[in-house]
Amino acid sequence: MQRDITIALAIMQSPLGQVEENLLSVERLAGLAAQQGASLVCFPEACVTGYAPDDSIRAHAQEIDGQAATALGRIARKYGILLVAGLAEKFQGQIFVTQLLACPKGQRAAYRKLHISPAESKTFARGSILPLFVNSDCAFGLGLCYDAHFPELSGALADSGADFLLFPHASPHGTAQSKKESWMRHLAARAFDNGLFVAAVNQCGQNGQGLSFPGIALVIGPDGKILAQKSDEGLLFHTLEKKLLDAVRSHRMRYFRPQKRSDLFGSATPAVCTIEDFSVPSPRP
Repeated sequence: MQRDITIALAIMQSPLGQVEENLLSVERLAGLAAQQGASLVCFPEACVTGYAPDDSIRAHAQEIDGQAATALGRIARKYGILLVAGLAEKFQGQIFVTQLLACPKGQRAAYRKLHISPAESKTFARGSILPLFVNSDCAFGLGLCYDAHFPELSGALADSGADFLLFPHASPHGTAQSKKESWMRHLAARAFDNGLFVAAVNQCGQNGQGLSFPGIALVIGPDGKILAQKSDEGLLFHTLEKKLLDAVRSHRMRYFRPQKRSDLFGSATPAVCTIEDFSVPSPRP
């Protein structure tokens, strides 16, 4: 990572099928994130379409170059911020859980969820590409909800140079506290073992179809410790500090990835996706 990067995590309610209303929420929160100096704003999994692990999602799924994606691109350009937002994507008769990246100058990229939970397996197709998003400032990767339970995904991204990982969620049930406890069992390990930042954000509130989301966001440092957290609707801001990343990666006993026995334990090779440089935000008034 070449410099400090301020990110915003957007906890939001995403009723199923209310695409236009959800996009208005995305726009409002993206504008606030940009106003407060964030270079990147990450929204929950399926925040645009809403989330449902059954056939009810099919009526609301979007094409990757359709109206919802166009709207996200417009919002990113309007506010000069890298926007990471989720939707159910329809493609060749299949439904994917997709996180779209919209860059300020118009470029778009996407990640399709690789690991589908047993509860989702009758509805969603699995993605097949693990992208590493790279620009002159940093490199980062994405995983969606259930993906976070597979260390190989995070390890492959770390081996390829990721500085931070984003884990958008649409994880229902429980409370914010119980969700935090669950996340800290595995997300802290993803950060600590790989020597990178991890940021996760969940939907909140009712989806209108019987699911309730507790809403939580966390930023975890490369030492595995919580740096920032929020449990109610709105934005969590945090600056990912280069000096903290450098401190871990320059410590011969605390940076584990370079010592991995690649001859015994190979890893997947992510597909590098070059994206636009982050804009450097203007100083806050």
